[in-house]
Amino acid sequence: MSGTEMLETSSPPIWDLEGRPFRPDRPLQRIVSLVPSLTETLFELGLGDRVVGRTDYCRHPPEAQSIPSVGGTKNPDLARIQALCPDVVFVNVEENRRSDALALAAGGIPVAVSFPRSVREAIALIRWLAGIFELRAPPVLEEIEALYAERCRAGPARRPRVFCPIWRDPWMTFNAETYAHDLLVLCGGENVFARRRRRYPLSADLNPALPARPADRDHRYPRLSTEEIRAAEPELILLPDEPYPFRPEDTGWVRALFADTPAGRAGRVRWIEGSLLFWHGTRLRHALRILPQALAD
Repeated sequence: MSGTEMLETSSPPIWDLEGRPFRPDRPLQRIVSLVPSLTETLFELGLGDRVVGRTDYCRHPPEAQSIPSVGGTKNPDLARIQALCPDVVFVNVEENRRSDALALAAGGIPVAVSFPRSVREAIALIRWLAGIFELRAPPVLEEIEALYAERCRAGPARRPRVFCPIWRDPWMTFNAETYAHDLLVLCGGENVFARRRRRYPLSADLNPALPARPADRDHRYPRLSTEEIRAAEPELILLPDEPYPFRPEDTGWVRALFADTPAGRAGRVRWIEGSLLFWHGTRLRHALRILPQALAD
């Protein structure tokens, strides 16, 4: 997320590098996916036989492991991708670098860009994929839409105040301009740093008393001091295993560090699978079942 040259954004579920709705000029029979959540989605839509390349981080579903890897999301092997002769390469604004996408496009490979920032946009992306591949009412999409409608109706009586770090040293989290925030709220939580914008430089981000420099950069992932987190008084702390690899045993020292918060006093520090919060796509069908219970217990 941070330190990565961002791809430009647009409003369609999928667009090209010029910001126009992506319209393939040939059947998409050979797909390279540089987005783990989209790799899983393609398989769950029954399109796994068209995926000819994936990243090292495409771990869901297990069948994806049989597909040749083209490297990481931030450092794909462009020559290997070219050699696969794909009809399309799927990339994501946050997962991938614009320079790689431009290099692939310069080599004549169609590049399709995604950037859902809400659950509604993530569902629209799945619906777009189903449409472009002429899939009629995929069961997984119907399941997700039903769960989404149920969550929209549910609305908890009281939302726990949640802090969810995505990094440590320094601590980092996400604000209201992100997919993870929208999903957290939908599932019954209140993001304690929803309105906190990232400031530059780092010293100003960690200490609001210091002046910040104007910056035309990403403000969605603020860096936080321990004191600021304590002052936010979270009632629940979620430790996802990505992008920072928190482990279940980390709940102990995190609880001790924030012992004077409601979450620390109540022992409400929980490890969760990060893909539930950060992977858009068909992983939503698991997230919409698991996260509400994790937030309510």
